[in-house]
Amino acid sequence: MIKRRAFLKGTSMAGVLALSIPDIVQAAMPKAAGIKLQKGDVILFQGDSITDAGRKKDDLNFNTPNSLGGGYAVQAAAEMLLKHPDKELKIYNKGISGNKVYQLAERWEKDCLELKPQVLSVLIGVNDYWHKHNGKYDGTIETYKKDFRALLSRTRASLPNIKFIIGEPFAVKGIKAVDESWYPAFDEYRKAAKEIADEFQAVFIPYQKVFDEAQKSAPGVYWTYDGVHPSLAGAKLMAEAWLKAI
Repeated sequence: MIKRRAFLKGTSMAGVLALSIPDIVQAAMPKAAGIKLQKGDVILFQGDSITDAGRKKDDLNFNTPNSLGGGYAVQAAAEMLLKHPDKELKIYNKGISGNKVYQLAERWEKDCLELKPQVLSVLIGVNDYWHKHNGKYDGTIETYKKDFRALLSRTRASLPNIKFIIGEPFAVKGIKAVDESWYPAFDEYRKAAKEIADEFQAVFIPYQKVFDEAQKSAPGVYWTYDGVHPSLAGAKLMAEAWLKAI
């Protein structure tokens, strides 16, 4: 009887855990934004190490595990490719660890415009703050806003019909790198990303709210190992939020 009760308790908990990520995403993002994917679409993920996630820079292909890395981008890509085999999607990841907005701009011609994406997803900003915070960068919040607007304007001028997805910079307080000294300054970068998304009619993914909701079911260290970079569960969480956004 004890073993049976333990089994039932275990299977019940497994059911709760299986539903946890969709429930978290639903709580953070009650409405889907709705980008309609078209046949032959090129989808490009751009950003810093969170997007990079150890991808092989010498693999210039699309839709391959090496080229997409080990983070949210490959998980989102896998789901899209599974659900839409008829659409012949081409999915690239060109995130580079450590990047700030101006570094995206320096490589934008090759790593974005030449690929001619119909859908561009950008998650950038945590390094624009973090590197300033630790004294390795002298950019300000105004620099971030100016550089980000210029990058998106340049992109739309070259690709007028592009659809933007902008991910909110996020951090989980109290884990390694992220402490009280980050606030309230870091929140300005989150606010700026939302403002810019609105200006450019971009789909906005509220990653901070997603991670805040996630901590109601498991502690922050379960979702991110240093307050910034997601764990495997955190990457899945991000992918689910991204997929809901489209």
